[in-house]
Amino acid sequence: MTTTELADNETLIAGIIAALRTVHDPEIPVNIYDLGLIYRIEPKHDGLVEIDMTLTAPGCPVAGEMLSWVEKAVIEVGGIEKVAVQLVFDPPWDSSRMTDDVKLELGLL
Repeated sequence: MTTTELADNETLIAGIIAALRTVHDPEIPVNIYDLGLIYRIEPKHDGLVEIDMTLTAPGCPVAGEMLSWVEKAVIEVGGIEKVAVQLVFDPPWDSSRMTDDVKLELGLL
């Protein structure tokens, strides 16, 4: 990748992260990015972005809905034409994946 392509990719990822921060876990009033539910963001050259995410608990009652919330938020980012969200459970999510700001907000620090 050229320096320009790297900068464009960083800008695109920053936009994707901003979009992900608009999606909140319904059980914990925190956005899914800072909660640590997003494991991978990989933009592709054809306008596709692949996202691996998990849930705070495998039996989450809104699992299917949350995937569509992520897709709807990210598709609004300029340059994104398709979003492929994959639900993964390895490694399992735990509170160590949260940002320090979220841990502080939830009284865990």
